[in-house]
Amino acid sequence: MTTIRALESAMEHIAPTRFAAEWDNVGLLVGDRAAPLARALLAIDLTPEVYQEARSLGVDAVIAYHPPIFKPINRVLPGSIAFDAVRDKIAIYSPHTALDAAPGGTNDILADAVGISPSLRRGLEPPTPKDSALKLVTFVPEAHVDKVAEALFDAGAGRIGDYTRCSFRLRGQGTFFGDPSSTSPVVGAAGRLETVDEVRLEVLVALAKLDAVLAAHRRAHPYETPAFDLLRVAAPPEHLGFGRVGPLEEPAPLDDVLSRLKRALSIDHLLVAGPTDRVIRTAAVGAGATGEMLGAALRAKVDLFVLGEMRHHDALRAATQSTTVVMTLHSNSERATLAPLRDRLATALSGVELHISRHDRDPFIVR
Repeated sequence: MTTIRALESAMEHIAPTRFAAEWDNVGLLVGDRAAPLARALLAIDLTPEVYQEARSLGVDAVIAYHPPIFKPINRVLPGSIAFDAVRDKIAIYSPHTALDAAPGGTNDILADAVGISPSLRRGLEPPTPKDSALKLVTFVPEAHVDKVAEALFDAGAGRIGDYTRCSFRLRGQGTFFGDPSSTSPVVGAAGRLETVDEVRLEVLVALAKLDAVLAAHRRAHPYETPAFDLLRVAAPPEHLGFGRVGPLEEPAPLDDVLSRLKRALSIDHLLVAGPTDRVIRTAAVGAGATGEMLGAALRAKVDLFVLGEMRHHDALRAATQSTTVVMTLHSNSERATLAPLRDRLATALSGVELHISRHDRDPFIVR
């Protein structure tokens, strides 16, 4: 039987929650991980209309790109999406900025629509320093190393990307002289110099897991006073960051790029500011409200910046620096990711019916 936990696992593989912006609220927001999953609905916004569609389809889960629960809430009362979802036993999973940063996610889909070269594109806004970690180096008697390592793993150490329980081990010798009046060594005796066969055990520790890992280390290590080092390391980025920038696969007139963008996003109108009679050679994209990335786009000297929305004065700033800005409206820049996401989930969740909402649309229309 497929469960909500399987959906959570599949989404964690596609858009790891650790990729999300620090301010975001992503992952499983409502639901029982052990509940069965036979049918799910994908949407950008879980509006009342989309929720009624979910109920009429009899789904067990909604994958809502934008989190319907964003800030801490004090009450869950009738009339709220959270209340209705709990009552109806419908799980809600939201990937949001985790999917924006992930390879093949929202920004890559938008970059594909513009025609940015897949092999030459890079992140417009690089990953934040939260990807840094610590390395715990400890020295353990050989007979106890497995016990200590398992304790560290169980506390959250030893994760590298999608791999867990990662460690490095090297045999060597340690020495100590225990004070005869105050020590009771596990190996050897106090009051004399001892040489002990030990294993140097190294594991990576995420900053958020440090306290739990150190406590587990202290409990599992056989020594009265375990020797260990904590080394600050800069973990290599696991993703490109947010937004995308790079050269087009083939330079093209702006009108051709705009026509291609409309087709890919299934929309009829775009808001355009700045020069319009030009050939586009380099472009940047940022799905959603990413006007704060304009500075990065200008520093990259792109011809075109495509995004969901930005402020009036930012559009003027771009135009005065000869960068063409194209706004799709917020969710129109994100909705094209639903079909590829459905296809990837279909591969991971065999036998689960996956529907794209027919009632999900940007709140704004052009008349």
